[in-house]
Amino acid sequence: MKKIILAFALLAFSFNSFAQLDSNEWYLSFGVNAINNLGTQSPINSPDDWAFNKVPVSAAVEFSWSRQFSIEQSITLNGFTTSSIVDGNTINKELDYVSFDTHVKYYFGQYLFPNADWIDFFANAGVGFYHIDETNISGNLGGGVLFWLNGDRTFGLRAQAISKFALDASDSGYDNNHFQYHLQATIRL
Repeated sequence: MKKIILAFALLAFSFNSFAQLDSNEWYLSFGVNAINNLGTQSPINSPDDWAFNKVPVSAAVEFSWSRQFSIEQSITLNGFTTSSIVDGNTINKELDYVSFDTHVKYYFGQYLFPNADWIDFFANAGVGFYHIDETNISGNLGGGVLFWLNGDRTFGLRAQAISKFALDASDSGYDNNHFQYHLQATIRL
């Protein structure tokens, strides 16, 4: 039994090393973001109330170890101004939003459009650490699309949506479940 487990482990590590040799690529993304923190379960509820205030900046670095899988680390800055609506209530003070997210991404666009090299669809899942009024940790699920603007796939435009599920949403005030949307330029390094 030990030999079977050892053989399986060696085989798995061999496949992983071949996948890593296939495409060790780095990507850098920079753009804007919007937050939907209206206390609803609808990701598109009241688009006029999305937080797109203060400095709505997002940046990410992504490492692709195969054609389908990558890992991404991102930082997001945003905020809520006085009289913004957060969780369905008007706030009377300014709040800053800072988020650090780590996602594993699965690119599946080649299965939908096998002959289209200019578009990639992806799903992502991971964890986040964010702060609005307090600090909280979230489980994140999302997805998006990446449009390559040149033939060698070095520059693109990415749109993505992320659902953030706070670990202690009931006790965390403003730092609870919310949706986040990104529009970013992406560069292959």
